[in-house]
Amino acid sequence: MGILFHEQAGIFKLDALDTSYIIGIFDDEKFVSHLYYGKRIIDSDVNYLYGPLVRVRPSVLPGQAGRIMDAIPFEYPTYGCGDYREHCLEVETIDGYHACDLRYESHKIYPGKPRLNGLPATFEKEEGDCNTLELICRDETLNLKVTLLYTTFEYLNVITRTVLITNENAAAIYLKRVLSGCLEFDHQNFDVLTLHGSWERECGPVRTLLRQGKVTTGSTRGESGPTDNPFLAVLDPAATEDTGEVFAMNLVYSGNFLGVAEGHHFRGSRLVMGINPVNFSWKLEQGESFTAPEIVMVYSGQGIGKMSRTFHDLYRNHLIRDVYPGTPRPILINNWEATYFGFTYEKLIEIAKEAAKCGIELFVLDDGWFGNRNDEMRGLGDWFVNEEKLPGGIRRLSEEINDLGMKFGLWIEPEMVSPDSELFRAHPDWAIQIPGRHRSLFRHQYVLDWSRKEVRDYIYDMIHHVLSNANVAYIKWDMNRTLTEPASASLPADRQGELCHRYVLGVYEIMGRLRDDFPSLLLENCSAGGSRFDPGVLYYSPQIWGSDDSDAIERIQIEMGASMCYPLSTIGAHVSAVPNHQTGRITSLETRGYVAMAGTFGYELDITRMSEAEKDAVRRQVDIYHKYNHIVKEGDLYRIGDPFENRDYACWMVVSKDKKEALVTYIQTHALPGYFGASRKLRLKGLTEEALYETTVISVSAEVRNEDVHSEGAQNSQKTYDSLTLSGSALMNAGYWMERLEGDYMGMMIYLKAK
Repeated sequence: MGILFHEQAGIFKLDALDTSYIIGIFDDEKFVSHLYYGKRIIDSDVNYLYGPLVRVRPSVLPGQAGRIMDAIPFEYPTYGCGDYREHCLEVETIDGYHACDLRYESHKIYPGKPRLNGLPATFEKEEGDCNTLELICRDETLNLKVTLLYTTFEYLNVITRTVLITNENAAAIYLKRVLSGCLEFDHQNFDVLTLHGSWERECGPVRTLLRQGKVTTGSTRGESGPTDNPFLAVLDPAATEDTGEVFAMNLVYSGNFLGVAEGHHFRGSRLVMGINPVNFSWKLEQGESFTAPEIVMVYSGQGIGKMSRTFHDLYRNHLIRDVYPGTPRPILINNWEATYFGFTYEKLIEIAKEAAKCGIELFVLDDGWFGNRNDEMRGLGDWFVNEEKLPGGIRRLSEEINDLGMKFGLWIEPEMVSPDSELFRAHPDWAIQIPGRHRSLFRHQYVLDWSRKEVRDYIYDMIHHVLSNANVAYIKWDMNRTLTEPASASLPADRQGELCHRYVLGVYEIMGRLRDDFPSLLLENCSAGGSRFDPGVLYYSPQIWGSDDSDAIERIQIEMGASMCYPLSTIGAHVSAVPNHQTGRITSLETRGYVAMAGTFGYELDITRMSEAEKDAVRRQVDIYHKYNHIVKEGDLYRIGDPFENRDYACWMVVSKDKKEALVTYIQTHALPGYFGASRKLRLKGLTEEALYETTVISVSAEVRNEDVHSEGAQNSQKTYDSLTLSGSALMNAGYWMERLEGDYMGMMIYLKAK
């Protein structure tokens, strides 16, 4: 495996586990062409893949050269020289001309994987994991060097791609469109899979038939956004969770992005992905370079589920830097839905004391601890402790929390500023704005211009001071609005198109500094819920708040949608109060716990208002988490029931890497009448056929079903289930009987242990 160059044929063959990716160089024209991507092939001489291209290339039919360009499967297509399909690169000269024609110049092949300047990216974990190809192309007229970088992963069906563009001309040049990569296929027999939604409804899979035309996903919000996730896949129309070919792209980036699947006029198809070209421009002076974000490409020959598990393995081992790599992350309780802004020091300590008694390990103080922040209309940007609300400051509070045996965490929203703040009154030009145009307020706040170093340094110094003077083990980094009126007071007119990308680079810089200065800090990102849930953030933050919708039943779809490419261990998920603050739904504490355990796990409620029976249930949930979270954190996910199509139930399971343990979660969302009609047999997945598995139903000992979490007198509704011992073949082929549960929104969890 690895990367080979067959010089006589002019062919590069990249192999990653069971995947082959083949690039060809035409002898005469030096065009860089895409020849194959899919299941691994063993042939070394694959020159035949050029097909009819060898007979119609421009050197053979020079009078038709411009027309032929629109048929070549370019590896990195450009604008202006005859290819009218979706392209990756568009440039503008200082004279206003738009054309670029790239030809092969040279290449390098070497072990390992280079870092990307200023950008997050996957990395080599151990020597021998990766091999890299640098394929150098040039536009001779512009003297523009374009380096295509490919990295293959030895033990995963993963190839990553990025692009480095260097201006070697004396005159400046403007990049108007720089996408990170392109895939070509010789047919259109695909469905397109994307992730769409909205605030409180993130990551909903949408499957669309590809035909001639385009299916797009993207964001111009300044963040990856809740409406479109930076994920795009094409798959066999007959592909299922477990069968069929899937070709997926995920962009390691947290800003404006674009993904397009195009069925073109030669009955083939093209996929492109990268930074969204809307309002993008980047000026390159002589000798300067621009690095595009990385694309992760995953191939699966075993359906959507295998695609997901490949993404999960890659991100857990080659992207996320977890401060708790070998142990469960601490179970937290956040005071937001318990108190909102209306907390007192005494109330916080009261919540923490009760949480500590239940075994909860981390107390998080949310919004309202700084400046004059008593509501959402003021205070952002003034990152100094409000000692009227917190006498003795964060240091005293953190010490008292630590004395209870708990870690202490803090909420920040460092990218934002309130008009009613000391910071804004002193530096109104630090907010992103267009001079003379109305400045839009979202949640009574503006976005700070993090393309400016002085702004980043000012904010970081304040936050660094707070963290350096207290024992803070966790930070929740929030971002509650998008970018509007995008302009910077510090950029000249011909560089205003750089703002959005420079903003994202600034965010990465500060997150990186935070990780470097406080290496034991657990960083959780949030952007009005899951609005910036992407691989770029995961590089700095091993978990991201899944959604501001904490309703357990809604969260099933959100979490399973996010799991299309993100590991369960990255999805921030909490047990919240009922009636739920977002939907008004009443769901059992047991079911809320089962759904939250499919993520990072924590609580978002006022535990002081819970009955003793409910607190006993919390203690049991804490025990369950510590006993089984290692499976969820590191195991292989299998989606059993489809929560997007099936209104009656949802089911998923996680199997340990050695297949000796598994955890099955089953949620009955709609109780059908009649015992036999409502019971169902589910075929499990991922087990060893020959192994015998003992099945044990996990139950919370004291539980309230369909009652307010704040109600008194919780009743014990535990049901006894018989333990079974069945073979993996029986569980996967014949199935496991799920009995009818008594009511809507009920759940259960089954633990499987190989004997």
